[in-house]
Amino acid sequence: MLKEEIKGLAKKYAPEFIEVRHYLHANPELSYEEYETSKFIQQKLKEFGIPFEIKAVTGVVGLIEGKNPQSRAIALRGDMDALPIQEENNISYKSTKEGLMHACGHDVHTTCLLGAAKILNELKDKWEGTIKLIFQPGEEKNPGGASLMIKDGVLENPKPSAIFGLHVHPGLQIGKLSFRDGKVMASADELYFTIKGKGGHAAAPHLCVDPILIASNLIVSLQQIVSRNNNPYNPTVLSITSFQGGTTTNVIPNEVKLKGTFRAMDEEWRFKAHELIKRLSDKLVQSMGGELDLHIDVGYPSVYNNEKLHALAVEKATEFMGKGNVEETEKRMGAEDFGYYTQLIPGCFFRLGVMNKEKGITAGVHTPTFNIDENAIETGMGIMAWLGSSVSIDKE
Repeated sequence: MLKEEIKGLAKKYAPEFIEVRHYLHANPELSYEEYETSKFIQQKLKEFGIPFEIKAVTGVVGLIEGKNPQSRAIALRGDMDALPIQEENNISYKSTKEGLMHACGHDVHTTCLLGAAKILNELKDKWEGTIKLIFQPGEEKNPGGASLMIKDGVLENPKPSAIFGLHVHPGLQIGKLSFRDGKVMASADELYFTIKGKGGHAAAPHLCVDPILIASNLIVSLQQIVSRNNNPYNPTVLSITSFQGGTTTNVIPNEVKLKGTFRAMDEEWRFKAHELIKRLSDKLVQSMGGELDLHIDVGYPSVYNNEKLHALAVEKATEFMGKGNVEETEKRMGAEDFGYYTQLIPGCFFRLGVMNKEKGITAGVHTPTFNIDENAIETGMGIMAWLGSSVSIDKE
């Protein structure tokens, strides 16, 4: 049985790919700078005998043809960039680069995809269709490596009928997977405000136009965008996260800069909210005598899991993992550029349990102590190989 063969090879090769993860973890690279990581992936695919091409400078796309390669095409995606975080773990494979760390598990995602690639290639006479392996750069930084890969034709020749993406879940116990259909993760847009006033002596505010007062009113007023314009059942977040202005106690500054983020799960509401933010901000600042420069940096779209593909994936995952080990994952207001893929083809973005409370492995992603129970790698490479080889969905 194919399932049992995949499980057997995942167990057999797990130690090899744990070492792969150690190398990747020790050698992190930032978004769009993954040159050595890309070379490493290319070398591994050469070793496995898998043809590949380069996309978006550092992206790598491998192709494995099974029986009847024209019958179906499925894409499997793993991201590979790291974060500007100083690692605090005391481990033998700790990051060797000052201020850089694989704190979001992309080293794990790349490792699992490489492991799945080796398994699928070894068993390619046992499954039908074509598997496209997408090793993607730049997930952590706008405009998102997924968008660049798509522009470079990653979803063509052949065009996949579906795409799967795996992400570590530090709140899910080792040996478990979690899935969700429909709205899974939010869009993410960055807000940049410059509020210009007229500075002067703090003891003579009547001679000034105080941008600090204007900015303070704006921060409070912006919350009505969500609380009074959005459907309460539609998850949305607007957070102002940076307030920069003034240097001393007795001077009102000429300007204040604010930064923030806007998150939504409904694309229509997302862009309606942008217009509301612009209108409210402009009118409020003007009414208080100031001037406004506002830039909304449109980021990743929301991630939407195709319902049909989700149902098939959960069915296959349950076969592979056992009923008690497949859970429903929670909605998240975090963002993922996997959403670019799900706008174009059916996608399924799911979670891999990496937590082990008994071993004290519980730290969240984007923290300097994030790590995983590496037994998850056997699960991750196995499930990616199984989903890629067993799920079939009609092209939409």
